[in-house]
Parts: sequence; structure tokens; C-alpha cells
Amino acid sequence: RFTEYTVNLRQGKEALHPQTKELIHSTLSPGIGGNHGKSSQSSRYQSKLYNGTERDLASPGSKLTKKESLKVQKKNYREEKKRATKELLSTITDPSVIVMADWLKIRGTLKSWTKLWCVLKPGVLLIYKTPKNGQWVGTVLLNACELIERPSKKDGFCFKVFHPLEQSVWAVKGPKGEAVGSITQPLPGSYLIFRAASESDGRCWMDALELALKCSGLLKRTMMREGKELDLNASLENSHVALFGLLRANVLQSSEHYQLNDSEIEQQHFRDHDLYSDKSDKENEQDHEESDNDGLEKSGKSEESDSDTSEKQDDSFVDPEPMDLIKETTYVEESHEELGEAGEACQTEVVSEENKSLIWTLLKQVRPGMDLSKVVLPTFILEPRSFLDKLSDYYYHADFLSEAAVEENAYSRMKKVVKWYLSGFYKKPKGLKKPYNPIIGETFRCMWIHPKTNSRTFYISEQVSHHPPISAFYVSNRKDGFCVSGSILAKSKFYGNSLSAILDGEARLSFLSRGEDYIMTIPYAHCKGILYGTLTLELGGYVNISCEKTGYSAIIEFKLKPFLGSNDSVNQIAGKIKLGSEVLATLEGHWDTEVIINDKKTNKSELFWNPTIDIRQQRLTRCTVLFEEQENVESEKLWQHVTRAISHKDQNEATNEKFILEEAQRNAAKERKAKKTEWFCKLFEQDPITGDWHYKYADTRPWDPLNDLMQYEKDGVIQSKVWHRTPMVRSGSVISLSNQVGRKENCKRQVGFKVRLYEYHVYYQQ
Repeated sequence: RFTEYTVNLRQGKEALHPQTKELIHSTLSPGIGGNHGKSSQSSRYQSKLYNGTERDLASPGSKLTKKESLKVQKKNYREEKKRATKELLSTITDPSVIVMADWLKIRGTLKSWTKLWCVLKPGVLLIYKTPKNGQWVGTVLLNACELIERPSKKDGFCFKVFHPLEQSVWAVKGPKGEAVGSITQPLPGSYLIFRAASESDGRCWMDALELALKCSGLLKRTMMREGKELDLNASLENSHVALFGLLRANVLQSSEHYQLNDSEIEQQHFRDHDLYSDKSDKENEQDHEESDNDGLEKSGKSEESDSDTSEKQDDSFVDPEPMDLIKETTYVEESHEELGEAGEACQTEVVSEENKSLIWTLLKQVRPGMDLSKVVLPTFILEPRSFLDKLSDYYYHADFLSEAAVEENAYSRMKKVVKWYLSGFYKKPKGLKKPYNPIIGETFRCMWIHPKTNSRTFYISEQVSHHPPISAFYVSNRKDGFCVSGSILAKSKFYGNSLSAILDGEARLSFLSRGEDYIMTIPYAHCKGILYGTLTLELGGYVNISCEKTGYSAIIEFKLKPFLGSNDSVNQIAGKIKLGSEVLATLEGHWDTEVIINDKKTNKSELFWNPTIDIRQQRLTRCTVLFEEQENVESEKLWQHVTRAISHKDQNEATNEKFILEEAQRNAAKERKAKKTEWFCKLFEQDPITGDWHYKYADTRPWDPLNDLMQYEKDGVIQSKVWHRTPMVRSGSVISLSNQVGRKENCKRQVGFKVRLYEYHVYYQQ
């Protein structure tokens, strides 16, 4: 590689800047490859990458057979690999090999700035907390990166180093073999945004980075002269002179490149690779593609806002076509929401004498240990909403998942997932209430708006079975990088003075760009005081949250109040966060108030979660489907008469309306049985092998800011508006694709058989 640099530089040497000639002359001196006393020919021999045959020819009088020649080539190949590795490691660890070093501000994924010490070496950028090398943060591999000036309203000079294909720019290990860097705010994976104190410093950094990007091989050899250690300060001073002399012509010629924004880079990428489907696509992009700043001005937010989660989400919510061409569901903000109070007060209820007689009538129909799924419950204990609606309570703080998706540290991601999980419980109705049992085919849709990331989280659910009662759900926010899917089998058991509502099933949280799946279960609801005492509702049981890929897991115990327990023992939880079998932290507190986390290594305790008034005000706004656009089987429209009667406290009317719906469901089931027809779900389908329920229109591709424009929903189908149509990925994560190969082949055989059967059917009809 060095010989190729030498030939190219010698051929164009006369046309270069005088300072460039001086740098090249020093580069081509005989002392690079070995001691100063060696000849130029010896230097070239040591620096050239021979392919084996050339090295044989370099030795006069050598005549080898083909087999021996191949053996020599392989030996030289291994030696050159070792030499290249040694050279790179020497460049990183040698304190004298430095192009530039100074303080720079770096913007994190949450758009807050951190001042870090940056050391630029040929091909790599080392980032430290302080100039002391022991506090390493990360290493950026520059060989596949691009550099661009970034406009900014703030003082200083801003520039960006990014991977053009949205891949990671980080090295796996540090210069001394460090596996984990110093703790800082989370930094992006595919790009870094830097801010220098002044424009002159920023320009100098850009020139240095440009040289490190384009001439890393040349710099390695000019800086690592054997037997001669370069002084650190002298190398920094000389680098400024050499950089401006070598790159001035290149900078002047490519000054327009520094003015490019992200949209122009995308446009140039498609033009260079001829990825436009036709002329209209190119014209469409030129007409409608806008820069980061334009998109943010439309949304009324500054690009430099510290509230956004990641930079790649700034400009991707743009549609190249008028919005009225996209037919999507009309959502309206929820007008009223009941949160309930913290503590036991809102979980107890005093039953009136009239309702006590209804309970006694009900108890005569059951016995201890009996399943209550087929028992008709009185309407006075009903919460005026469907169980499908209640399952959406976990996503009012879905912004926690948006933060977790861009969190680089796996342990921090697990903590954010646990925090999000606990945020779904403090919303509770006043008194002892149970939601409606959904009828088969019932659906529910809603959506949350994320103001920080300008994205939307969509929730789709359907009652896929009535006996046994199974509810399937799917949640998606591809722009923020997560989706949740699962199904719940609701069962209830009667124990005399108490009963338990068991939610059998699990939810799968997937971070799309990381290939991580978090499997989690749900606690059961326990009601006591049916025969004597006060009617009280509690949560109990063990909950597991685990990620197979990272090895992190969490176990949370929801504790029931002891018989002689105090008020402080209500709604208690205790948990552990583990890596394998090692306990990293413990959790203690109450699921509806504060939870404390204790780090086992530092033995420090801090507040982990507390749904204060401020936190409740930060809940995402939920939007439901406009009533006029709802289908007859959607929860709000289906149960509207029952809900109206309950709100008017007319129990008789509520019971009658509830009976009408249940009787219609029973008659429909009898009719299907008589006609020997099966029920087919509209939005979900069951895996015949595993028995799991999957959303039919799931799209779990990681968000592509160059192709994906927006995510929307119509008639229960969550879709993405894109520039170019790509195949849909039906896997919950990237790593699970390989597990479906066998099942795909089996499906292909089944589909082929059905196609042939259909062809025979058409043939005989003709």
C-alpha cells in the first residue's frame, strides 16, 4: 500500500503545493522502513506488500515449483496480516502518533452535549473523559466514515462524522483491550456530532479528520519512523502546517461538500447508485425532500432542542406526497382519563346491602377451585371499558421505550425496560372494578403521540377466542425502534372468601435495530373479602423479564398484604436485576408509589420510579378512533349502551344491554356450529406449530430514515409510507430470522400444494 502511495505521489509531484512536496519528500526518505543506513531499495522492500510471487522474484536465482510457491505465498500472507495488525495496534497505543488532540463537545442521543477529550490518530478517533488515557469512552473507526459540516444556531463550529449506510462507527474494544468504556451519557451508534469552541478550531479539526480519513496509510508511515520518537507537542504544531498545505487545494475544490445537508447526501446516494425506480421518483424527491432545519421549522421545534431522542428521527416524518393522499384512520384525543389514587383507599369498596344479595346468589353457583370464566358477573363490579382497552394502560409512558431503544448500554436498557413495565400499573379505577369480557371478534385501536421524537405508537388488539378467552395485541413504533406483541388467556379461580384473576401469557418487547427480545409475564389480580371483611383488590405473583441475547433479566415479586400487615405493606414489590446468575441491583418499594434501586457493587440507593404529579402530567396523550369511523365490533361502539347505563348508575339497564350482547354471541356460536364453519380472526393469526398469536400485518424492519417516511394505521392495518417498497420482515427480531428457515420451507410446500389444488379445481370446472 505504501509503494502505491509512493508511485501516485511521484507521478503528480510536480503539480502539488510546495509544502506538499516537502511532506512527500520526507515521507519517501530511506529511513522509514528501517535504520537510516539502509538503502532506498531495502526500504521499499520492507514496506511493500508482496503477494508471494513477487517476493520470490525479488530473490535472485530462486526457482520454485507451483506447490512450493503457493506455500511461500501463504506464509507471506500470514506475515503481512500480522504486520498490518501490529501496525494498527502500534498506531493506537503509541503516544507519539497523534494527528491532533483537544477538547470537543459531543452530542448524545438525548441531544445534550458532553465535553470530552478527543485524540485523532491515523484511521481512528479515541475519545476520553479527560486527557488521562485511563478514562477511555470509545474508539471511532474512521475508515468507513464520512465528514460533513453541520449548520448550527449555537456558538462555535459544528461538524458530523457518520457512516453513510447507518452502520456502527464504534470499535468493539479500547486501545488497551477495554471491553466497557467510562460511563457517560449515551452516544449515537452510527454518527457523532462534534462542536468546537470556534470556527478556526472547527476548520482545523475538519482538515485533520479529512487527512485521517483519506491518508491514514501515509500518516502511519510518516509518524512511525523507527529509531526516532516524535515529540507530542512538536507533532501537533507540525500537523497544523502540514494539514493546511496538503489539503488546501482539496478543501477549496470540495467546499460545496461542506454545505450539504442530510437530504442532499441521501439524494446524491440514490443518484450515484441509480436507485430511483423511474424519472418520476427523482422529480418527486427533488420537489418534496427537505433539510433537517426545514422539517423542524414546520414542526415548530429547534433542531438543537435537547428534548429529542435521536438525530435520525428529526427529518424522517416527511411525506413526499400531499397528506390527503394517505388514507389513514382519524384519531381524536381522549377527553377524560381516570387515574385513581395511590395506596389502598382506591382499591377497596364497601358493598351495599342490595349488591350483597347479588353476591350471595352468585356464590351459590360456584364452589372453591372453580373456574369463573363462564359465570355471569353482576354489572355493579364492572369497569366501563373492555379488557382490550385495559391492556393498553402499559403504553402511556412508551417514551421510556423510545429512550431504551437508543441506549447503548445493555444494563441501562434493562433498567429502562423495568421502569417502563412498572409505569403501567398506577392507573387504576376507583373501587373494585372488572373490565368487560370481550366478545369474539371484538377489536380496539388507539394511538399515542410522542412529542419528543415526532412519532406515534399504535396499539391494535382483538379477541381471538371466547372459550378459552384469549386476547391478542400488537404495539408498534418503528420510528423509535420498538414493537410489543403477545396474547393473554384470562382465567379466574374462586377460593371461598377470595378469587384470583390469572392472566396467563407473555408479552414480547423487541428492539428492532438491536435484535433483542424481552420476554415478560403479568401478575395476577387478587380480590379478597367476598364473604367477610372489606372487598380489596391487590396484585400478586412473580414477574419475569428476560433478554436471551444480552443475558440480563429481572424478577419482580408483587406481594399481597399479610393478614396482620400495616398500611405500608399494601402494594409492595421486591425485585432483582441480574446478569446471568449475578445480582447487579435490587428493587424495593410500592408499585403505585416510589421504588428504590440499590446497586450491589457501589451499595448506593437511589430513586428508581415514582409516579408523582409531574410524572403523571408527562403521560403521553392517548388518541382513540373517531366514533363515526369505528366498526360495530370495536369496543367503544360495541359496549356503548352498557357504558352509558353504568355511567347513569342504572344497573338494570346495564344488565339488559350486557345480556343482549352475550346472547348474540352465543347464538352466533351455535349458528357456526350448525353450519360447521370456523371463526377466522380479522387482524391476528395463530401459528399452527407454536400456538402463538401473531399480528397479520406486522412489519418489524428497523426504521430506515432514507426510505421510511411515516407510520400510519388504516382499518386495523399498521403501515409505513416509504420511498421504495421493500419486502416485509415477519420476524420479531433480527436474530430470530434463522429460527424460521425450517418453518418457511414447510410453508412453501403447503402453499405450493394449495396452488396446485386450486389449479385442478379450476380445470375441472372448465
